[in-house]
Amino acid sequence: MQIAVKGRGIHVGDQLRERIEKRFEKVGRQVSELATLEVELRRERNPGIPDSDVAEVTLHLKGVTLRACERARDLQTAVNLCAEDLARQVKRHRDKRRRRREARAHAASLRPAV
Repeated sequence: MQIAVKGRGIHVGDQLRERIEKRFEKVGRQVSELATLEVELRRERNPGIPDSDVAEVTLHLKGVTLRACERARDLQTAVNLCAEDLARQVKRHRDKRRRRREARAHAASLRPAV
């Protein structure tokens, strides 16, 4: 899986980039090598909003795009929440594909041979 990390209005250092890559390793093991993951980090400058750090994650798979967006007081927490949400979505997507494949195989085995 290819990971692209972008910062809007903030600097994304090597340490933060490595932590993001480590956090999304679990998702990377479940998807294809051709999948691309885009992580966008930003800080909103409204003093009335306590959770001002935002992480948006987009995972492009073959035929489907999964997204997660989370807010928190710091970037690392927002990234962690996004990683959990995306892992849940990937698992659900894989289970759905597996059920469809098994249903097709079962239906094909029930058809009489002509």
